[in-house]
Amino acid sequence: METDGKNLRRGWTTGTCAAAATKAACQALLTGSFPDLVDVELPNGSRPAFVLATEEKGDGFARAGVVKDAGDDPDVTHGALIESTLRRTETGSGISFKAGKGVGIVTRPGLPLSVGEPAINPVPRQMMLAAIHEVAGAEADFEVEISVRDGETLAEKTLNGRLGIVGGLSILGTTGIVIPFSCSAWIHSIWRGIDVARAEGLAHLLGATGNASEKAGQAFYGLPETALIDMGDFIGGMLKYLKTHPVPRVTVAGGVAKMTKLAQGMLDVHSKRGLADLEALAKLTEEAGATSELLTAIRHANMVAHAFQLAEAAGIDLGNIVAQKAWVTAAAALGRDDIALDILVFDRDGNLKGRTAPTPSNRAVPISEGPIG
Repeated sequence: METDGKNLRRGWTTGTCAAAATKAACQALLTGSFPDLVDVELPNGSRPAFVLATEEKGDGFARAGVVKDAGDDPDVTHGALIESTLRRTETGSGISFKAGKGVGIVTRPGLPLSVGEPAINPVPRQMMLAAIHEVAGAEADFEVEISVRDGETLAEKTLNGRLGIVGGLSILGTTGIVIPFSCSAWIHSIWRGIDVARAEGLAHLLGATGNASEKAGQAFYGLPETALIDMGDFIGGMLKYLKTHPVPRVTVAGGVAKMTKLAQGMLDVHSKRGLADLEALAKLTEEAGATSELLTAIRHANMVAHAFQLAEAAGIDLGNIVAQKAWVTAAAALGRDDIALDILVFDRDGNLKGRTAPTPSNRAVPISEGPIG
């Protein structure tokens, strides 16, 4: 793929690496030797080949490892060693999966795996099963233990803890391929967060565009960590999933710039999708009774935060105005009478600058809150 004129290299998921390591270990266990290259079939039918980084045989087991190459994606697991250890089991027992060191265990409902299961997702499991069957036939009986070197440390940089995956990383992948800067990967993590929250029976979720607004929103409402959805720039991705997987109440929280973009009608508020419009902010300020001098200053502000400061100094409640406009955009994506929606607008220091009251999202306009402060 190409981004900003640069060709970006695709990589491989942890699930693909685990499947390759599993196939190599299976071959070594059955034949006594490891392959020089090991290929696996991806869900799209392609067959990439991998060089083994580690090989080990012992009494009743074989272990192989593949180093993950995430391409040009800033993936925390890029360079991680994914190892698979195979052991024979009783005839007729089939294939079972075990979490080795660095792979997490599911502790909360809502994920596509049962509580107590190793955090090895369904597609990687299917890929590993297929890889084993290619080598050992359809009636193979093995225990497959997947481990990730330093997986416990790497997992601290992910949302696993919030999803109830403890002790390490998840073995992931739906296509087997890592697409650089993939929107779909983030949106799928948003969906899983919602699934876990719904399974726990939470009635109020908060989606935040960033860390500062998440912390401020959590403190404002006293929400548990599992109620927090790291939606980033993908406001629409979260809201559209909630439309078909509803909870009684949803809060959208964000900084002044991102919420201004939402107020402008953007459901994807990444900087590459467009900039917050200072002219639009000036128009909103004009409707609130701003002077011509203030309007000129806002149009020439160096950033949205500066425009908010100018309006606040002039006694214009721009934060609540933006919150109301943002609510209209977000409500259009939800449109349900059984989901109450509200907006929180924060500055970069976590100070509340605007909000709406929780209002059924099928209404035309939100219920307004009074002045902030």
